Formats: sequence, structure tokens, C-alpha cells
Amino acid sequence: MSAKQEYHKAYVNVIVEHQLDGQKTPLQIIFEDGRKFNIDRVVERRRAAATKVGGTGIRYKIIIGRQERYIYEDDGLWFVEAIGT
Repeated sequence: MSAKQEYHKAYVNVIVEHQLDGQKTPLQIIFEDGRKFNIDRVVERRRAAATKVGGTGIRYKIIIGRQERYIYEDDGLWFVEAIGT
């Protein structure tokens, strides 16, 4: 039997491009430990719940390399659903 994975809300810095119409496009994620990931493409943006850690915000479905991930913006703060403590 495998142990259930625990998730937490990890706040991240995000480099964002702001358009004249108010739309935001995240370009890069920077984790607290300094790791940086360029966002290759934003696939979708919509209001949604962060089901693994709670809370709601604007959920961005993004592509980094070949992997699809989600990042969330809530009141100007950005977070990801991270595994572990």
C-alpha cells in the first residue's frame, strides 16, 4: 500500500507580462530556493479552486518543457500545489 502524498501551498515569485487590456501572462516561475522555470506556453486561464491545498484564484494551465502544470494567482500572490512539507 502506498502512502498518500501530502500537498501544501507553495508561494512563488512569477515574472508576468501585463497587457494593455489588463490580461496577465506568466513568463517564469521562481521558487523560494532559487530554482527558475521558464513558462513555454499558457494553455488556459480561468477562476478555479486549488483542490489539493484549498483556496481559489485564477488558475493558469501552463507548459514547462513537456510537462503540463498549474499555477494560481490569488489577490496578487502566486502559488503552486507542491508535494511534501
